[in-house]
Amino acid sequence: MDRLTSMRVFTKVIDAGSFASAARELNLSPAVVTRLVADLEEHLGTRLINRTTRSLALTETGGAYLERVRQILTEVDEAEAFATAATSEPRGHLRVLSPPAFAVHQIAKHLPKFRARYPLVSIELVVPGPVETVDENFDVSIVIVTSETLDGDFVARRLARSEIIACAAPEYLDRRGRPQHPSELPEHESMIPSFARDIVFHRHVHDRADAVESVSLKPTRSALSTIHIDTMYASALAGLGITGLPSFVAEEALMEHALERVVPEWRIATQMIYAAMPTRKYVPARTRAFIDFLVATFGGTDHDPWLAAAGCPSPGAL
Repeated sequence: MDRLTSMRVFTKVIDAGSFASAARELNLSPAVVTRLVADLEEHLGTRLINRTTRSLALTETGGAYLERVRQILTEVDEAEAFATAATSEPRGHLRVLSPPAFAVHQIAKHLPKFRARYPLVSIELVVPGPVETVDENFDVSIVIVTSETLDGDFVARRLARSEIIACAAPEYLDRRGRPQHPSELPEHESMIPSFARDIVFHRHVHDRADAVESVSLKPTRSALSTIHIDTMYASALAGLGITGLPSFVAEEALMEHALERVVPEWRIATQMIYAAMPTRKYVPARTRAFIDFLVATFGGTDHDPWLAAAGCPSPGAL
């Protein structure tokens, strides 16, 4: 039995809340995860987890063992990081957590360049959903938040700013007209997040750099409600109506005129994008190389590179 692997699987089961969830995150079959934990319990001669059909819970011994296992795994990771940090050439396996839309529309298209530069680094890209803080189980977390700064026991480097803007296919706008003000949007078909109750548009007031005008709308003609950004993106491309998209999603479609910015002086929200990693004593060369690559690729400033590339930055934006 590979003791370290069993320890990692055991901690993942507890963190994920179930054997099935741990299996999905580890890309293993549930049977393998169950067997590894059972083998660990057999080796130790004690039960670590009490299992029922609906839940699992640590035994008293399991709780004490988990605390020590986490310390052991941290020390092992730091020992490996120390060894690899001393290597001038980045190499090894890099685990990256990212929101799905950023992985699809940005990270994926830049990976060939990174791979060509660092051929000895392999990347495991995990995209479960929104990422709003650092996950210690990953070397790098791509964190997207609406606040200007991140707080926590981790190291974060800003990649860029992304504005959420209103977009639609030119064919739809040719058919239904081009709104000149957000107040006209309720008369149009829209695709919105299923949790949205109010949508607030913002714009800078001309000749007053610090002044912002806002308009709040209640959606009344929602053609589609979903929290899946790429579904809204695909629906907008198909001409279903107007939707709000992060600039890093809309960039290429705007450049190709497959989408058109609607009420271009207004934006819905601003997001800050960071590459973050847990605070560690030793950082592997592969982690430093990947974060440096992302910063260089996206600019690393409080600036929206995607709207600038598409030629439609918001008035008053940096």
